[in-house]
Amino acid sequence: MSLYDDIEKVLIPEDVLQRRIAEIGAEMNGLYSDADYPMLVCILKGAFMFLADLTRQLAFRHEIDFMEISSYGGGTSSSGVVRILLDLASTIEGRHVVIVEDIVDSGHTLTYILRHFAARRPASIRVATLLNKPSRREVDVPLDFVGFEVPNEFVMGYGLDYAEQYRNVPFIGVLKAAVYQTAGDTSVPH
Repeated sequence: MSLYDDIEKVLIPEDVLQRRIAEIGAEMNGLYSDADYPMLVCILKGAFMFLADLTRQLAFRHEIDFMEISSYGGGTSSSGVVRILLDLASTIEGRHVVIVEDIVDSGHTLTYILRHFAARRPASIRVATLLNKPSRREVDVPLDFVGFEVPNEFVMGYGLDYAEQYRNVPFIGVLKAAVYQTAGDTSVPH
């Protein structure tokens, strides 16, 4: 049995992902230059593949840092409790910052991150998210660069996981409900 057996369908194929990431890179190239280069902050763990491919599209100098946030635990929906597991190693005061996210659904985690960053007085904050799930939004959040809008289904692959698995799938897919229901998770998918 393969991990691909757990996938109900391919939602966004690999070539479509790469094409859109190149477009986001081009958008960012129009906003930043070597003179005012940003720090890209990857929200771990889900955004690492997006960041890796995005950074290769950028024509300006930039720095990278990482932050790990927990709001899901092992389930499929946010617990609503946000914890910082790994904070930035660099200061962002006076810097342009681009938060690189895998998915924005309820908006609670991103709201927490934005407040946390604003207190550190950066020059600017923008948000790049690979996936946007507005049907689950509970809090309005600013999104500057959006890869794709996705339906209210449990998406995984290309860095996004379920119970720390499926990150290595090279496309965005929908996980079969039987996988997480068998694990005893009956919550609404993120």
